[in-house]
Amino acid sequence: MYKKSVFIFLLWFLILSPIFAKSLFKDIKFKGLSQISQTVAYEISNFKKDELYSEEQINNTLKKFYDFGYFKDIVVSVENNILIFDFIEKPFIVNIEMSGYKTRKEDLEELYDEIGIHKGNMYSTSKIKKVKKRLLLKLEQEGYINSVVEVEVKHISTNSVAIKFLVNKGKEVIIRKINYNGAKQLDIDDFEDVMINKQKESFSWWFGRNDGVIDFEQLEYDKFRIKQLYLENGFLDIRVKNLFSTVDFNTNSANINISIYEGAQYKINNIIVHIDNNITKTDKIYKHIKLKKEKIFNVDKLRKDIEYIKTVVADDGFAFAEVKYDIKKDTKNNTADVVYNVISKDKVYINDVIISGNNRTLDRVIRRNIYLAPGDLYNLTDFKDSQNALNRTGFFETVKIERQKVSENKMNLLVTVSEAPTGNLILGGGYGSYDGFMINASVNDKNIFGSGLDLGFAIDWSKKQTNYNISLNNPAINDSKYSGSFSAHKKDREITYTNYKLKTKSTGVSVGIGKSLTRHLHTGARYSYDKISDTYDTKPQDNKEYVISSITPYINFNNTDNYFIPRSGMIASTSLEIAGIGGDVNYLKSSTVYKYFKGLEDYWDFDAIIRYRAILRMLKSSGYAPQSNTFYLGGVNSLRGYKSYAFGPKTDEEPYERMFANSIEFNFPLIPSAKMRWGVFYDYGMIGQTSFTQIKRSGTGALIEWISPVGPILFVFSHAINDKEGDATSNFEFSLGSRF
Repeated sequence: MYKKSVFIFLLWFLILSPIFAKSLFKDIKFKGLSQISQTVAYEISNFKKDELYSEEQINNTLKKFYDFGYFKDIVVSVENNILIFDFIEKPFIVNIEMSGYKTRKEDLEELYDEIGIHKGNMYSTSKIKKVKKRLLLKLEQEGYINSVVEVEVKHISTNSVAIKFLVNKGKEVIIRKINYNGAKQLDIDDFEDVMINKQKESFSWWFGRNDGVIDFEQLEYDKFRIKQLYLENGFLDIRVKNLFSTVDFNTNSANINISIYEGAQYKINNIIVHIDNNITKTDKIYKHIKLKKEKIFNVDKLRKDIEYIKTVVADDGFAFAEVKYDIKKDTKNNTADVVYNVISKDKVYINDVIISGNNRTLDRVIRRNIYLAPGDLYNLTDFKDSQNALNRTGFFETVKIERQKVSENKMNLLVTVSEAPTGNLILGGGYGSYDGFMINASVNDKNIFGSGLDLGFAIDWSKKQTNYNISLNNPAINDSKYSGSFSAHKKDREITYTNYKLKTKSTGVSVGIGKSLTRHLHTGARYSYDKISDTYDTKPQDNKEYVISSITPYINFNNTDNYFIPRSGMIASTSLEIAGIGGDVNYLKSSTVYKYFKGLEDYWDFDAIIRYRAILRMLKSSGYAPQSNTFYLGGVNSLRGYKSYAFGPKTDEEPYERMFANSIEFNFPLIPSAKMRWGVFYDYGMIGQTSFTQIKRSGTGALIEWISPVGPILFVFSHAINDKEGDATSNFEFSLGSRF
């Protein structure tokens, strides 16, 4: 099209060249432009009034416009001594569809990036041919041989088209055998733990079994994965010489052959760190690095040591410090010395903090969780704590903070977030011999209107009780270190005793204020006012109306790295409710919760997490003790294997004033792309009226958790271990909205 247009233009120009040669154009006009502005067009033409516009100038201008790739044709004409460029633009791609291959929005966006097509691109047949070719190559790389791709082009208007790719995937190539030639020190299972391409296993249709589908794109990367595996096990001389596949197109099967030279396995002889003592003391570094003398060399630990040294140095402001290393091998003794050389460079200060991706959450809500501001000396611990703080909010699916070098002593922080659904619909239910069917439901949004405010409404209902609660929490009033909260509730409960029934109605409010002492430590106090009436069906003389007025000081600590799935850190909180501040009831009620999270990937090279939770509650009353003060044990949040409220006061028993429960859990990935994990657990709990040991029970089992679009969903398959006759046991429970 370009050559044809140029030819026509030159022919036309030869006919009219005398006009151009003799005329001075008083102006120049551009018609049909939408992709570039009139100003840019003038700059390209370099037009000047009262000067000859030569044949060469016009030809060069025409070529410049064609180089943009936006135009199908350009017509040049002259009217009233005005030079006119009339543009016919290529149509835009306004919509793209894919049929027969990939359906998830995220997968499609990634695919369109790979094959080079997006909405808003200019349409041309040559572009579509290139995209189609890349798509076929992508299918082949994923193991689909002889695939067919058809392209439908629908013209929406004169300058817009819709594209639809119709994909008929070819048959997959199945890996029948992988030969690891030369591998003696490592097992096949070791390779399959890291390889993308794996040979087909029997019962491949079963969950977790290898289907053997070849991924040609990953073959070359598998070569590097094998090398990495050997380097993690001390084989510094490893060479993966060849990796090739033989495909039988008659049976759509393949064999893969890999040639490996292992060499010797090396141990660490010595570790040396060269660093300026004015920056930091080497004793601190030696104490915490993961590579150890007399231990097998591990390249993964080497990388982590480099990151640790960078962290130590960067905590003093040396953001652009370099850590270089040298491995000196002793081939006779199969040992190696590892030498780290630290180049500190200049101290670096923050130039600006730039936030993107927050379509809903306000900038200020994000900034108050970033511990570095313009003008601050860079600190890597603050940098990492900022990322963890943003993850702990639960507002975002992903948080990425990048460092952008501005100069030798200045940098920008680029904060990119992907927002998560912050509204939760929590549903639960069950059946008890006393309460009958029970329903628990709540609607909560912890980031309402992107403001960081937490607003929630909850209801518990059964034939014996109805509870309503509404709450509002502001974690940072005016973006300060102070927080505030408000809640109101209405509760009705009927308790059946041996000779009478008691109906209790409660209406109350609470307000609280707190302050962040450090980035992980928060303290405060809540004031609560409850108006309660107790009504007896056969003992009207015992009817009571009373007020509980209490204040509850508390202190919380949280340094976990993620809101939904923490892999490091702990959560600890303790509170003491003091009733009798002007009311009719006097008591003390304490509650302490401790949670610990530890990722085991550094030890097992696998994304396993160990979790521990302990709950301790105690009550000391003076005089009348309302039934609402009692403790219960059982259910998803305290003792699995037993129903909710399985242990606690029955009918007219005195309140249970002592309760302790703890859980240990090992948690593993199930379907990472779907944010699903599974785990095994052991729970142990104790409860009693005046003693912790009055009732002691334990349970064990397995669970599946899913961070779904509507919130966390938990499925628990449990077994009571030392249950007694009459215990309300449970083998299955589910919960929507609760976390460990």
